[in-house]
Amino acid sequence: MVIWIGLDDTDSLSGMCTTFLATEIIRVLSSEYDLIRYPRLVRLNPNIPWKTRGNGAIALRFGRGRGPASVVGQFGDVSVRSYRRALRVHEDLERVRPVLSSLVERWSVFSDPTTNPSFVVLRRPPGPALYWEAVRGIVTRQDARTSIDGLGYARTYKNGRGIIGAAAALSWKPRDRTYEVIAYRHPTLWRLHREIDAASVREMDQSFPSTFNNYDYANQRVIIAPHSPCPVLFGIRGDEPSHLPPALQMIRGERPERWVMFETNQATDDHIRRDDWSLRPFTATSLEAFVTSTPITGPGGHVLLRVKGRRSLAVAAYEPSKQFRDVVRALRPGDFVRLYGSIRSRPPGLNLERLDVLALADDLRKVSNPLCPVCGKAMKSIGFRAGFRCVRGHARVPFEGPWRQLVRREITVGSYEPPVCARRHLAKPLKRFPRAGDSTVPLEPGLRVRPFNPPPEAGAIVPPI
Repeated sequence: MVIWIGLDDTDSLSGMCTTFLATEIIRVLSSEYDLIRYPRLVRLNPNIPWKTRGNGAIALRFGRGRGPASVVGQFGDVSVRSYRRALRVHEDLERVRPVLSSLVERWSVFSDPTTNPSFVVLRRPPGPALYWEAVRGIVTRQDARTSIDGLGYARTYKNGRGIIGAAAALSWKPRDRTYEVIAYRHPTLWRLHREIDAASVREMDQSFPSTFNNYDYANQRVIIAPHSPCPVLFGIRGDEPSHLPPALQMIRGERPERWVMFETNQATDDHIRRDDWSLRPFTATSLEAFVTSTPITGPGGHVLLRVKGRRSLAVAAYEPSKQFRDVVRALRPGDFVRLYGSIRSRPPGLNLERLDVLALADDLRKVSNPLCPVCGKAMKSIGFRAGFRCVRGHARVPFEGPWRQLVRREITVGSYEPPVCARRHLAKPLKRFPRAGDSTVPLEPGLRVRPFNPPPEAGAIVPPI
């Protein structure tokens, strides 16, 4: 039997990290049990207002391993090994309670009012429905308790909200997954400046194409290192777990005191509800709609526009999304798009996270009034929708509209995302999507390719209709 341990809400904005506490649990329990499969880092709904930082919970599995073992971490000179399978022997869940209580009480930031630790110990995980509601919606503490009823026990502290993430992490049954190797600092260096060589991060990024979100080339920023005063030195994410330890070794600068590889739901878009027009606050959705207004740049550099699908909706691309705002500024009324983002309640609308341009409207700009059929000169308006007259008196024509010119669009049909520095943990980078003609990666269910007819050549003069 496998002992399933879920853990959440031990960190704070001022320090600590729940993944570091997970490494301490692995270090202590490994003297009696074997680690089964990868430790898991499970991100939950990023829009929950009472989260601490990345809203990540931990799931660990222990038992008596059988078969071959693989290295998934390093504590100093000691390798951390995990087994794919466990022996079917009875394990007493109560044996780990005092160890977990001691470690949680030692490392959790109880002084932070938003930190409400919990751990859950089960003989088997709850159903996956709990995870999907926790990553896409709102789960109550009672929902979490009900989901684990009869499966084991929970220990909560303060208001006990951490039981939600602890139980939900155990209920994750991956449809898609990625991996992250996280390196940790020596405790004497916590809260001090991190020394990471940026050139080595770029070299690693180019040497291991299976990794992603390492370096922001557009803004020249290292992304693998956090900015908070937590124990994490850096984390490298990727699709191929065997590539991550050698990628870690390429990073020059401060050397880690330990490292562990996690299986994660990061970069999977699991938080997105497809075609959800209910627009419930604190959820994320993807929607197809037509642009109905020319984007404007408001105070603070935020770009605002309106779209219409099943209903009209305000959309915002905020300043932290950097160059992504230029894509949004290039949209025009009539463009057909798929929007990915989070629903805000005040003011009502959608905070944009990614954008698919499915079809482009013609961008027509006025170049002149109609030309006189006699002398060829531009005619003059004689009033609102009253028509035009030749300035030399040759002719008058009824109102048909001014002559317009097709303007070359600054964007094309395709998918667009913010620079690496502005992406959320759960947001799926375009790098992870199947490419056209790639027969080795199946298309996602429901993924559609919409045909598009390109507009006439830019610069062509379009007469009044």
